Amino acid sequence: MSDLLDALEKSIDDLRRAIRDASAAGDTERAGELRAQLRRAERAWDALIDADEPAATPLVFDPTAALDVRGSMLPAREHVHRALMLLGAPAAPKLIIGVHEAFFPGELSASKLSSLRRDEERSYRSAPGARPYYLCPALAHDLLSPVRALITISTWTLEQRIIGPLSPRVDFLTSAVRIADTVRTVTKSAETGPSPAALRLLWRFAVTIPGAVPTEVAGHDAALDPQQVIDAAEAELDVHTDADHATRAEAARRARKRLSEDQQLFGTSLQDIKRLQAEG
Repeated sequence: MSDLLDALEKSIDDLRRAIRDASAAGDTERAGELRAQLRRAERAWDALIDADEPAATPLVFDPTAALDVRGSMLPAREHVHRALMLLGAPAAPKLIIGVHEAFFPGELSASKLSSLRRDEERSYRSAPGARPYYLCPALAHDLLSPVRALITISTWTLEQRIIGPLSPRVDFLTSAVRIADTVRTVTKSAETGPSPAALRLLWRFAVTIPGAVPTEVAGHDAALDPQQVIDAAEAELDVHTDADHATRAEAARRARKRLSEDQQLFGTSLQDIKRLQAEG
């Protein structure tokens, strides 16, 4: 719990400095966004202080945590949080389960994920900010409606949680880099190396990225070079990232102006979409 509190306290300090800098620069839009993030971080800090049970999940992913058998005792939402933190991008339940199987102990099923998404929104609306984070849907860039097939984390920025036309590919490549780096780290730190499930997962990413698979490799995932996968994914990311970021940033600006804090996390309803369209 102390590590999580330390991380939150550092985040709070950083946010306060950023708010001061944005205000001094006259950037009211950025200052407002940062204040909302600060309020969420402070509520998360309060929730941890008041919690009866210690928090089990760090704010950043540690590949060696995959070797800790105590992870098998974590609740489903913690498993999902760890998988998403590893991926660093919105993900579908099938991919989240695949990452969990590849790197973490314990059981995570599709049925648990289905009920979990409903429970998270219900929990937020009954006591906003009572938890350090919430699992929430990605938001479509055009209507700012929930993309229910993709799960994100509430502590991520709006830009990271929004999905534009290029975002699926950018997020795929981003996750490929993170998966490859984790496989490489586990290879160096673990006595047994990465699991067969981890190698299969890396292979599934690599075969769709030009230049990620050596020409002499034919269906043997263990022969993949994680660094080659990283280099190939980053090369393609260079092509798409700027355009994708521009779309997400524009949608995030609209969301901050038009949506309430809970809508920025869980999206707009059909009724809200019609109202926003009528307002132009």
